[in-house]
Amino acid sequence: MSVLLFEKRGHIAYVTLNRPAARNAVNPELVVRLAEAWHEIDADATVRAAIVTGAGETAFCAGADLARLIPLFSGARPVEDEWDRKIIEKRSLVGVALLRDFNPDKPLIAAINGFCIAGGLELVQGTDLRVASESATFALQEVKWAILPSGGSMVRMPRQLPYCKAMEILLTGNRIDAAEAYRLGFVNYVVPPGQVMAKAQELAERIAENGPLAVRAIKRTVLKALGRPLEEGYRMEDEAMREIMRTEDAKERPRAFIEKRKPRYVGR
Repeated sequence: MSVLLFEKRGHIAYVTLNRPAARNAVNPELVVRLAEAWHEIDADATVRAAIVTGAGETAFCAGADLARLIPLFSGARPVEDEWDRKIIEKRSLVGVALLRDFNPDKPLIAAINGFCIAGGLELVQGTDLRVASESATFALQEVKWAILPSGGSMVRMPRQLPYCKAMEILLTGNRIDAAEAYRLGFVNYVVPPGQVMAKAQELAERIAENGPLAVRAIKRTVLKALGRPLEEGYRMEDEAMREIMRTEDAKERPRAFIEKRKPRYVGR
């Protein structure tokens, strides 16, 4: 079976890390296929939201495959197949796979079961909405292995959590549970294990009903404006507003309201 399941149903894309026996750890093939999936989601105008999850109830993702990925990069393991060759030739694929160096302007929703560790947690930091199982646990354990969480965590974690808590997670490698992640505002919802995908689906469907160009412009503008001075951020906001107000979709929504029908968005 493929290490990544990728499908589209209606306006929603579904990305499933499919190595449950290895706790969905990221190996070279999964790096390449994840990178391809994010690019496809970004390019497909019919996709309005995407859900990423891990197969099984044990883990969302336990991080890098310590037997396959890390030894390849350190030189302890030789190139053995096309997947190894692809990421050695283009190491930037890892940053794309973990949503560090590339992020679609479509909303991404993480549906998190079980372990969300190391690279798995770095992938989640690149998503916009997060639903966690009551059994989910989160950690960046790279420091325990004398390496760095370099998939974006040293930059994104202090922006997404209070500074001291982010530093505790980064420096100790200790885990936090779903309740703590919710208390810190890192996840939107904590639900029983059997309801994780249903809640993620509910959020994706609600987003998909909205104006797709407006949704994409909101995500793009928010990410661009993060950390910028207010005046600069406001200029970005004004630019985005002018762009959206010129679209057919912006005219369609009030027209549909007057005519008492659902809007028919055309994405232009």
